Amino acid sequence: MIYLLLILLTAAVAPFAIEHYRIAMSDGRRGSAPGQFVELSQGVTHYHLTGPADGPLVVCVHGLTTPSFVWTPLASALNDLGFRVLVYDLYGRGYSDRPDALHDKIFFNQQLDDLLGKLEIQSPFHLIGYSMGGAISAGFAATYPARVRRLVLLASAGTSVIEGPLLHFIRNRGIVGKWLMLAAYPFQLRRGIRAECESVPVLPEISEGQEAQLRFRGFIPAVLFSLRGILFKPLEGEHMTLRRNGLPVLAIWGGKDTVIPASAMGRMAAWNREATHEVIEDAGHGLPYTHTAEILEYVTAFLPAPEGDDWGHDQ
Repeated sequence: MIYLLLILLTAAVAPFAIEHYRIAMSDGRRGSAPGQFVELSQGVTHYHLTGPADGPLVVCVHGLTTPSFVWTPLASALNDLGFRVLVYDLYGRGYSDRPDALHDKIFFNQQLDDLLGKLEIQSPFHLIGYSMGGAISAGFAATYPARVRRLVLLASAGTSVIEGPLLHFIRNRGIVGKWLMLAAYPFQLRRGIRAECESVPVLPEISEGQEAQLRFRGFIPAVLFSLRGILFKPLEGEHMTLRRNGLPVLAIWGGKDTVIPASAMGRMAAWNREATHEVIEDAGHGLPYTHTAEILEYVTAFLPAPEGDDWGHDQ
């Protein structure tokens, strides 16, 4: 009986102990990282600001498990065309801090608002969001309509809640849900990365970098905070606000996406009849890094060309 209790106690404690002993994100770890860092109200944020200083600004927001490096191919291509591009690591991912807080719309709005303030960016900019970053971007644009010129959503979350018995339990069972998240999520993420690599060509630095997030303390809790926050409910009100404000919106979907299927466009279209939708039939969920050329073609057709852009610039 004692042995059984010890086994049960070990099973109960192990996921929390493993999380505690994961690598902490620190100044030492950031020392060799590319890009720059800034102290914001909720912690340190890692960012890259690249491209011609007088180019129209494009801000890119990554997804649930993918740090800002997923934007590298697209950002480089946009720079070559004359755009200035800002990418950054959301809290809990990449080289940014891991604050212990609910990752809801207010939380993510604050991070981006703080970052723009520190960089003294005041003029309106284009905003691109990928997966969960699409939900964050839609929320930011709905909250600050005068700051966003055009919005691009890639395989965007926020049209429905990704559900299932396991996710429902994790979202709604407090500390027990957190225990299950810590215990099961590393296996789920690795399996998803392998499945993507088997279905489409993925650059090693993308897949390896995504899996490497599991080594750092605070990453898995950040995913959980987002599941309980920005991803907890559909963003119907935000998308209806975008339509009322007349913000141009382009949504691009992957025809073979099993994470956020292209059928989600129907719900978004019902909320915002003015949005433009495109489908890349052979694409899965990794649009910005598996189908960069196609995304670039759609994005550059949607955004005003830099040479004909007469808006003011901050950077």
